[in-house]
Amino acid sequence: MDNKELVHMVYRGVYPAATSTVKIFRRGIEQSPYAEKWITEDTIYSIYASRLSAVGTDQDDPLDKYWKLRRNIMLYDIPERPIDIRGPDAARLLEKAFTRKISDLKVWRARYGIICAPNGGLVMDGVLIRLAEDHFWYVEANGDTAKWFLALSDGMNVSISDPKSRVLQIQGPNSLKFLDAAAPGQMPENFGYFHAGMFDFDGQSLLVSRTGWTGELGIEIYGHAQLDHSALWDYLFKVGEAFQLERAGSASLGLRRIEAGILDYQSDIDLTMTPYDAGLGDYVDLSKGEFVGRQALEYVNKSCRLYGYVSETAIPNSGLEIFQGSNKVGITKSSCWSPTLEKGIGYVVFDHPDSVGEDWFGKTLSLYDSNQEHHDCVIVELPFFDNEKKIPRGLSDGLSFRD
Repeated sequence: MDNKELVHMVYRGVYPAATSTVKIFRRGIEQSPYAEKWITEDTIYSIYASRLSAVGTDQDDPLDKYWKLRRNIMLYDIPERPIDIRGPDAARLLEKAFTRKISDLKVWRARYGIICAPNGGLVMDGVLIRLAEDHFWYVEANGDTAKWFLALSDGMNVSISDPKSRVLQIQGPNSLKFLDAAAPGQMPENFGYFHAGMFDFDGQSLLVSRTGWTGELGIEIYGHAQLDHSALWDYLFKVGEAFQLERAGSASLGLRRIEAGILDYQSDIDLTMTPYDAGLGDYVDLSKGEFVGRQALEYVNKSCRLYGYVSETAIPNSGLEIFQGSNKVGITKSSCWSPTLEKGIGYVVFDHPDSVGEDWFGKTLSLYDSNQEHHDCVIVELPFFDNEKKIPRGLSDGLSFRD
Protein backbone atom coordinates (compact mmCIF):
# COMPACT_ATOMS: atom_id res chain seq x y z
CA MET A 1 0.00 0.00 0.00
CA ASP A 2 1.53 3.36 -1.04
CA ASN A 3 1.35 6.67 0.84
CA LYS A 4 -1.53 7.98 -1.26
CA GLU A 5 -3.64 4.93 -0.47
CA LEU A 6 -2.82 5.25 3.25
CA VAL A 7 -3.84 8.92 3.32
CA HIS A 8 -7.11 8.15 1.54
CA MET A 9 -7.83 5.17 3.79
CA VAL A 10 -7.44 7.23 6.95
CA TYR A 11 -9.58 10.07 5.65
CA ARG A 12 -12.27 7.87 4.13
CA GLY A 13 -12.25 5.74 7.26
CA VAL A 14 -10.63 2.49 8.26
CA TYR A 15 -14.03 1.29 9.44
CA PRO A 16 -16.20 1.69 6.32
CA ALA A 17 -19.49 0.89 8.03
CA ALA A 18 -18.82 3.37 10.81
CA THR A 19 -17.57 6.24 8.67
CA SER A 20 -19.88 6.27 5.66
CA THR A 21 -21.28 9.63 4.63
CA VAL A 22 -24.91 10.34 5.48
CA LYS A 23 -27.45 12.88 4.28
CA ILE A 24 -28.60 15.48 6.80
CA PHE A 25 -31.24 18.21 6.97
CA ARG A 26 -29.20 21.42 6.89
CA ARG A 27 -31.54 23.78 8.75
CA GLY A 28 -29.58 25.73 11.36
CA ILE A 29 -26.20 24.76 9.88
CA GLU A 30 -24.48 27.62 8.06
CA GLN A 31 -23.10 27.23 4.58
CA SER A 32 -20.01 29.21 3.61
CA PRO A 33 -20.64 32.56 1.87
CA TYR A 34 -17.88 31.47 -0.53
CA ALA A 35 -19.54 28.12 -1.34
CA GLU A 36 -20.79 29.19 -4.77
CA LYS A 37 -17.14 29.43 -5.80
CA TRP A 38 -16.23 25.83 -5.03
CA ILE A 39 -19.31 23.71 -4.32
CA THR A 40 -19.87 20.53 -6.37
CA GLU A 41 -22.47 17.79 -6.20
CA ASP A 42 -19.99 15.36 -4.68
CA THR A 43 -18.57 17.70 -2.00
CA ILE A 44 -18.14 15.85 1.30
CA TYR A 45 -18.80 17.92 4.42
CA SER A 46 -18.22 17.74 8.12
CA ILE A 47 -19.98 19.97 10.66
CA TYR A 48 -17.77 22.26 12.70
CA ALA A 49 -18.90 25.11 14.98
CA SER A 50 -22.46 24.64 13.59
CA ARG A 51 -21.13 25.37 10.12
CA LEU A 52 -20.54 23.19 7.08
CA SER A 53 -16.88 22.48 6.44
CA ALA A 54 -15.84 21.05 3.08
CA VAL A 55 -13.57 18.02 3.57
CA GLY A 56 -13.18 17.45 -0.16
CA THR A 57 -14.56 15.15 -2.85
CA ASP A 58 -13.92 11.55 -3.79
CA GLN A 59 -11.77 12.85 -6.64
CA ASP A 60 -9.56 15.02 -4.43
CA ASP A 61 -6.01 13.98 -3.62
CA PRO A 62 -5.21 15.18 -0.06
CA LEU A 63 -1.59 14.13 -0.48
CA ASP A 64 -1.14 16.37 -3.54
CA LYS A 65 -2.77 19.30 -1.68
CA TYR A 66 -0.60 18.60 1.36
CA TRP A 67 2.63 18.96 -0.59
CA LYS A 68 1.40 22.11 -2.34
CA LEU A 69 0.67 23.51 1.12
CA ARG A 70 4.14 22.60 2.36
CA ARG A 71 6.01 23.84 -0.74
CA ASN A 72 3.94 26.82 -1.92
CA ILE A 73 0.56 28.07 -0.63
CA MET A 74 -2.97 26.76 -0.20
CA LEU A 75 -6.26 28.49 0.59
CA TYR A 76 -8.73 26.98 3.07
CA ASP A 77 -12.29 28.19 3.68
CA ILE A 78 -12.48 27.60 7.44
CA PRO A 79 -15.63 27.37 9.64
CA GLU A 80 -14.02 28.63 12.87
CA ARG A 81 -16.23 31.30 14.45
CA PRO A 82 -14.94 34.65 15.78
CA ILE A 83 -16.77 36.32 18.69
CA ASP A 84 -16.76 40.11 19.13
CA ILE A 85 -16.22 41.36 22.71
CA ARG A 86 -16.16 45.11 23.28
CA GLY A 87 -16.84 47.72 25.95
CA PRO A 88 -15.21 49.28 29.03
CA ASP A 89 -15.26 45.93 30.87
CA ALA A 90 -14.12 43.75 27.96
CA ALA A 91 -10.64 43.10 29.38
CA ARG A 92 -12.12 42.50 32.84
CA LEU A 93 -14.47 39.86 31.44
CA LEU A 94 -11.68 38.13 29.56
CA GLU A 95 -9.40 38.10 32.61
CA LYS A 96 -12.21 36.31 34.43
CA ALA A 97 -12.68 33.79 31.61
CA PHE A 98 -9.11 32.97 30.53
CA THR A 99 -6.45 30.99 32.37
CA ARG A 100 -3.65 33.35 31.33
CA LYS A 101 -3.21 37.10 31.61
CA ILE A 102 -5.05 39.22 29.05
CA SER A 103 -4.62 42.82 30.20
CA ASP A 104 -1.01 42.98 28.95
CA LEU A 105 -1.92 41.86 25.42
CA LYS A 106 -1.02 44.71 23.06
CA VAL A 107 -3.37 46.12 20.43
CA TRP A 108 -2.93 44.29 17.09
CA ARG A 109 -1.48 41.25 18.80
CA ALA A 110 -2.98 37.78 19.20
CA ARG A 111 -2.61 35.18 21.93
CA TYR A 112 -3.60 31.54 22.28
CA GLY A 113 -6.06 31.28 25.16
CA ILE A 114 -7.99 28.56 26.94
CA ILE A 115 -11.12 28.75 29.07
CA CYS A 116 -11.97 26.39 31.92
CA ALA A 117 -15.09 25.42 33.85
CA PRO A 118 -15.22 25.80 37.67
CA ASN A 119 -14.01 22.18 37.99
CA GLY A 120 -10.95 22.91 35.83
CA GLY A 121 -12.29 21.13 32.73
CA LEU A 122 -11.52 22.60 29.31
CA VAL A 123 -14.41 24.65 27.93
CA MET A 124 -12.71 25.99 24.79
CA ASP A 125 -9.43 26.94 23.19
CA GLY A 126 -8.75 29.49 20.49
CA VAL A 127 -6.95 32.69 19.52
CA LEU A 128 -7.72 36.06 21.11
CA ILE A 129 -6.96 39.19 19.05
CA ARG A 130 -6.91 42.68 20.57
CA LEU A 131 -8.30 45.25 18.12
CA ALA A 132 -8.40 48.20 20.55
CA GLU A 133 -8.03 48.79 24.28
CA ASP A 134 -11.67 47.83 24.80
CA HIS A 135 -12.27 45.61 21.75
CA PHE A 136 -11.31 41.94 21.14
CA TRP A 137 -12.13 39.07 18.83
CA TYR A 138 -11.95 35.53 20.15
CA VAL A 139 -11.60 33.02 17.32
CA GLU A 140 -12.98 29.91 18.95
CA ALA A 141 -12.77 26.37 17.72
CA ASN A 142 -15.70 23.95 17.76
CA GLY A 143 -18.03 25.32 20.42
CA ASP A 144 -20.37 28.09 21.56
CA THR A 145 -18.27 30.28 23.81
CA ALA A 146 -20.42 33.38 23.23
CA LYS A 147 -22.99 32.03 25.68
CA TRP A 148 -20.21 31.35 28.21
CA PHE A 149 -19.00 34.96 27.93
CA LEU A 150 -22.57 36.20 28.27
CA ALA A 151 -23.08 34.21 31.47
CA LEU A 152 -19.85 35.56 32.96
CA SER A 153 -20.59 39.17 32.01
CA ASP A 154 -23.40 39.79 34.48
CA GLY A 155 -23.02 43.31 35.91
CA MET A 156 -20.33 44.29 33.39
CA ASN A 157 -20.44 47.01 30.73
CA VAL A 158 -19.59 44.82 27.76
CA SER A 159 -21.26 43.59 24.57
CA ILE A 160 -20.81 40.14 23.05
CA SER A 161 -21.86 39.63 19.45
CA ASP A 162 -21.41 37.55 16.31
CA PRO A 163 -19.52 39.54 13.64
CA LYS A 164 -20.71 37.05 10.96
CA SER A 165 -17.13 36.32 10.00
CA ARG A 166 -15.99 33.47 7.79
CA VAL A 167 -12.25 32.89 7.81
CA LEU A 168 -9.97 32.23 4.86
CA GLN A 169 -6.62 30.71 5.77
CA ILE A 170 -3.80 31.15 3.28
CA GLN A 171 -1.01 28.88 4.45
CA GLY A 172 2.40 27.86 3.18
CA PRO A 173 5.92 29.26 2.70
CA ASN A 174 4.81 31.83 0.10
CA SER A 175 1.85 33.15 2.11
CA LEU A 176 3.50 36.44 3.15
CA LYS A 177 4.67 37.08 -0.40
CA PHE A 178 1.06 36.56 -1.46
CA LEU A 179 -0.18 39.02 1.18
CA ASP A 180 2.32 41.62 -0.01
CA ALA A 181 1.04 41.19 -3.56
CA ALA A 182 -2.66 41.27 -2.57
CA ALA A 183 -2.26 44.30 -0.28
CA PRO A 184 0.80 46.05 -1.75
CA GLY A 185 2.81 48.31 0.53
CA GLN A 186 0.62 47.60 3.57
CA MET A 187 2.46 44.86 5.45
CA PRO A 188 4.44 46.25 8.40
CA GLU A 189 8.12 45.36 8.44
CA ASN A 190 7.66 43.67 11.82
CA PHE A 191 4.48 41.76 10.97
CA GLY A 192 5.47 38.80 13.12
CA TYR A 193 3.95 35.56 14.31
CA PHE A 194 0.67 36.21 16.19
CA HIS A 195 0.53 39.82 14.96
CA ALA A 196 -2.60 41.28 13.35
CA GLY A 197 -3.67 44.32 11.35
CA MET A 198 -6.18 45.81 8.92
CA PHE A 199 -5.44 45.40 5.21
CA ASP A 200 -7.15 46.77 2.10
CA PHE A 201 -7.92 44.12 -0.52
CA ASP A 202 -9.06 45.87 -3.71
CA GLY A 203 -11.11 48.41 -1.75
CA GLN A 204 -12.34 46.12 1.05
CA SER A 205 -10.82 46.52 4.52
CA LEU A 206 -10.27 43.27 6.39
CA LEU A 207 -8.61 41.99 9.54
CA VAL A 208 -5.60 39.72 8.92
CA SER A 209 -3.61 37.76 11.50
CA ARG A 210 -0.29 35.90 11.26
CA THR A 211 -1.84 32.67 12.53
CA GLY A 212 -3.21 29.41 11.17
CA TRP A 213 -4.10 25.79 11.79
CA THR A 214 -1.36 24.06 9.83
CA GLY A 215 1.96 24.71 11.58
CA GLU A 216 3.11 26.42 8.38
CA LEU A 217 3.88 30.07 7.71
CA GLY A 218 0.48 31.59 7.08
CA ILE A 219 -2.21 34.23 7.45
CA GLU A 220 -5.90 34.28 8.24
CA ILE A 221 -8.29 36.75 6.56
CA TYR A 222 -11.47 37.50 8.51
CA GLY A 223 -14.67 38.38 6.69
CA HIS A 224 -17.63 40.35 8.06
CA ALA A 225 -21.34 40.82 7.40
CA GLN A 226 -20.91 43.74 4.94
CA LEU A 227 -18.19 42.04 2.90
CA ASP A 228 -18.65 41.35 -0.80
CA HIS A 229 -17.45 37.77 -0.47
CA SER A 230 -17.61 36.99 -4.17
CA ALA A 231 -15.49 40.03 -5.09
CA LEU A 232 -12.89 39.19 -2.43
CA TRP A 233 -12.64 35.58 -3.60
CA ASP A 234 -12.20 36.65 -7.23
CA TYR A 235 -9.57 39.21 -6.29
CA LEU A 236 -7.56 36.77 -4.17
CA PHE A 237 -7.49 34.21 -6.97
CA LYS A 238 -6.61 36.85 -9.56
CA VAL A 239 -3.59 37.83 -7.45
CA GLY A 240 -3.00 34.15 -6.75
CA GLU A 241 -2.49 33.26 -10.41
CA ALA A 242 1.15 34.27 -10.06
CA PHE A 243 1.46 31.91 -7.07
CA GLN A 244 -0.55 29.01 -8.50
CA LEU A 245 -2.99 29.47 -5.63
CA GLU A 246 -5.50 26.65 -5.13
CA ARG A 247 -8.31 25.95 -2.68
CA ALA A 248 -8.35 22.71 -0.71
CA GLY A 249 -10.80 21.00 1.58
CA SER A 250 -9.91 20.27 5.18
CA ALA A 251 -8.34 16.84 4.53
CA SER A 252 -4.84 18.14 3.71
CA LEU A 253 -5.09 20.73 6.47
CA GLY A 254 -5.94 17.94 8.91
CA LEU A 255 -2.83 15.97 7.99
CA ARG A 256 -0.61 18.96 8.66
CA ARG A 257 -2.27 20.13 11.87
CA ILE A 258 -1.76 16.69 13.45
CA GLU A 259 1.93 16.73 12.49
CA ALA A 260 2.12 20.19 14.08
CA GLY A 261 0.61 18.96 17.35
CA ILE A 262 -2.40 21.28 17.07
CA LEU A 263 -5.28 19.95 19.18
CA ASP A 264 -8.92 20.05 18.10
CA TYR A 265 -11.59 20.72 20.69
CA GLN A 266 -14.01 17.77 20.98
CA SER A 267 -11.86 15.51 18.78
CA ASP A 268 -8.78 15.58 21.06
CA ILE A 269 -9.64 17.58 24.16
CA ASP A 270 -12.91 18.26 25.96
CA LEU A 271 -14.57 19.17 29.24
CA THR A 272 -13.41 15.94 30.91
CA MET A 273 -9.77 17.05 30.66
CA THR A 274 -7.89 19.81 32.45
CA PRO A 275 -5.23 21.92 30.68
CA TYR A 276 -2.59 19.85 32.49
CA ASP A 277 -4.10 16.59 31.21
CA ALA A 278 -3.84 18.00 27.67
CA GLY A 279 -0.26 19.24 28.02
CA LEU A 280 -1.45 22.87 28.02
CA GLY A 281 -0.25 23.76 31.51
CA ASP A 282 2.04 26.46 30.11
CA TYR A 283 -1.12 28.44 29.27
CA VAL A 284 -2.32 28.47 32.89
CA ASP A 285 -1.10 31.29 35.13
CA LEU A 286 -2.18 30.55 38.69
CA SER A 287 -0.49 33.75 39.88
CA LYS A 288 -2.54 36.15 37.78
CA GLY A 289 -5.50 36.43 40.17
CA GLU A 290 -8.97 34.95 40.10
CA PHE A 291 -10.39 33.29 37.00
CA VAL A 292 -12.99 30.59 36.51
CA GLY A 293 -11.47 27.23 37.42
CA ARG A 294 -8.45 28.62 39.26
CA GLN A 295 -9.23 27.03 42.62
CA ALA A 296 -9.75 23.61 41.07
CA LEU A 297 -6.59 23.89 38.95
CA GLU A 298 -4.49 24.68 42.01
CA TYR A 299 -5.09 21.19 43.38
CA VAL A 300 -5.48 18.92 40.35
CA ASN A 301 -2.82 16.46 39.21
CA LYS A 302 -0.56 18.47 36.94
CA SER A 303 0.88 15.52 35.00
CA CYS A 304 0.18 15.22 31.29
CA ARG A 305 -2.04 12.46 29.85
CA LEU A 306 -1.97 13.48 26.16
CA TYR A 307 1.01 12.55 24.01
CA GLY A 308 1.85 11.69 20.45
CA TYR A 309 2.36 8.17 19.18
CA VAL A 310 4.35 6.95 16.18
CA SER A 311 3.95 3.57 14.53
CA GLU A 312 6.01 2.22 11.66
CA THR A 313 3.40 -0.37 10.66
CA ALA A 314 -0.07 0.52 11.94
CA ILE A 315 -2.74 2.22 9.85
CA PRO A 316 -3.53 5.06 12.28
CA ASN A 317 -7.05 5.93 13.32
CA SER A 318 -8.91 7.43 16.25
CA GLY A 319 -10.48 5.15 18.83
CA LEU A 320 -7.74 2.48 18.88
CA GLU A 321 -6.84 1.06 22.27
CA ILE A 322 -3.27 1.37 23.60
CA PHE A 323 -1.87 -1.40 25.81
CA GLN A 324 1.05 -1.75 28.20
CA GLY A 325 1.48 -5.49 28.35
CA SER A 326 -2.04 -6.86 28.80
CA ASN A 327 -3.38 -3.68 30.41
CA LYS A 328 -5.31 -1.11 28.40
CA VAL A 329 -3.81 2.26 29.28
CA GLY A 330 -5.16 4.71 26.71
CA ILE A 331 -7.01 5.44 23.50
CA THR A 332 -5.98 7.17 20.29
CA LYS A 333 -7.49 10.47 19.17
CA SER A 334 -6.85 12.33 15.87
CA SER A 335 -4.47 10.25 13.78
CA CYS A 336 -3.11 10.17 10.23
CA TRP A 337 -0.39 8.89 7.96
CA SER A 338 2.33 11.56 8.05
CA PRO A 339 3.56 12.32 4.53
CA THR A 340 6.68 14.05 5.91
CA LEU A 341 7.69 11.38 8.42
CA GLU A 342 6.28 8.50 6.34
CA LYS A 343 4.89 6.88 9.48
CA GLY A 344 1.58 6.52 11.25
CA ILE A 345 1.14 9.24 13.86
CA GLY A 346 -1.54 10.55 16.16
CA TYR A 347 -2.50 11.57 19.65
CA VAL A 348 -3.14 9.25 22.57
CA VAL A 349 -4.92 10.14 25.80
CA PHE A 350 -3.88 7.89 28.66
CA ASP A 351 -6.38 6.76 31.27
CA HIS A 352 -4.13 8.17 33.98
CA PRO A 353 -0.70 9.81 34.30
CA ASP A 354 2.20 7.38 34.59
CA SER A 355 3.75 6.55 37.95
CA VAL A 356 5.25 9.30 40.08
CA GLY A 357 8.58 10.55 38.76
CA GLU A 358 7.99 9.15 35.26
CA ASP A 359 5.92 9.94 32.24
CA TRP A 360 4.82 8.04 29.16
CA PHE A 361 7.39 9.72 26.92
CA GLY A 362 9.75 7.30 25.14
CA LYS A 363 7.91 4.11 26.02
CA THR A 364 7.11 1.45 23.43
CA LEU A 365 3.51 0.28 23.83
CA SER A 366 1.06 -1.74 21.74
CA LEU A 367 -2.00 -0.89 19.74
CA TYR A 368 -4.49 -3.00 17.87
CA ASP A 369 -5.80 -1.79 14.53
CA SER A 370 -9.27 -2.26 13.02
CA ASN A 371 -8.34 -5.83 12.08
CA GLN A 372 -7.19 -6.52 15.65
CA GLU A 373 -3.62 -6.85 14.44
CA HIS A 374 -0.89 -5.95 16.92
CA HIS A 375 1.52 -3.07 16.26
CA ASP A 376 4.23 -1.41 18.32
CA CYS A 377 4.01 2.32 18.85
CA VAL A 378 6.44 4.73 20.48
CA ILE A 379 5.13 7.52 22.70
CA VAL A 380 6.55 10.93 21.81
CA GLU A 381 6.14 14.54 22.85
CA LEU A 382 4.29 16.98 20.63
CA PRO A 383 4.70 18.33 18.05
CA PHE A 384 6.07 15.56 15.87
CA PHE A 385 8.64 17.96 14.41
CA ASP A 386 9.53 21.67 14.53
CA ASN A 387 9.40 21.93 18.33
CA GLU A 388 10.56 25.56 18.24
CA LYS A 389 7.85 26.57 15.72
CA LYS A 390 10.44 27.87 13.30
CA ILE A 391 8.20 27.08 10.32
CA PRO A 392 5.23 29.35 11.21
CA ARG A 393 7.69 32.03 12.35
CA GLY A 394 9.25 32.02 8.88
CA LEU A 395 12.65 30.82 10.15
CA SER A 396 12.60 27.46 8.33
CA ASP A 397 10.84 25.90 5.35
CA GLY A 398 10.50 22.74 7.42
CA LEU A 399 10.98 20.40 4.48
CA SER A 400 14.01 18.67 5.99
CA PHE A 401 12.24 17.30 9.09
CA ARG A 402 12.60 13.58 8.50
CA ASP A 403 14.05 10.88 10.72
